[in-house]
Amino acid sequence: MKIKMMIVAVPLLAALTSSACHGQATSSPQGNSAQTNSTGELRFKAPDAWVTEKPSSSMRVAQYKLPKSEGDKDDGSLVLYYFGSSQGGTAQANIDRWIGQMQQPDGSSSKDKAKTETLTVNGLKVTTVDVTGTYTAEMAPGSGSFHNDENYRLRAAVVETPKGNYFVKLAGPAKTIAHWDQAYKDYLKSFEFK
Repeated sequence: MKIKMMIVAVPLLAALTSSACHGQATSSPQGNSAQTNSTGELRFKAPDAWVTEKPSSSMRVAQYKLPKSEGDKDDGSLVLYYFGSSQGGTAQANIDRWIGQMQQPDGSSSKDKAKTETLTVNGLKVTTVDVTGTYTAEMAPGSGSFHNDENYRLRAAVVETPKGNYFVKLAGPAKTIAHWDQAYKDYLKSFEFK
């Protein structure tokens, strides 16, 4: 499998300005460290089989379409967000918000079904969540229109860097997301801050 290498340097001002306008994630201050190294860059590798898309906003560092599996009606969508050094909320606030975007067909709690994990990737703390059900996230911030996609799977992660948190969100039909399982894991393991 061929791998693409991406180096990302996000202008802080543009990310902060865009964050205030779009409100995609909850904004709450994180711990502010005097030793924050803002000179590094987040680096990562995405599989060639993922279709690179032009990010639809300046908050989106990278955006990919994961081609659908046979029989699925939709492709998977993966977006990497960065809102600024102390923007976007805590890891737990985002995990809870993502879980809240999934409903269970039997009415049970998505929180009880969600799998969360914290790991270290190349020195970076990464908190992940994986949950299936009916995807009910808002289609666009402030639109008032919501998804109602049954048998979907949402996998997401918060990557904590010296420059602030980055947020990975992958959603799509459960079969398609399962097809890209190893590629997604490899993508997360590729994150480095240099």
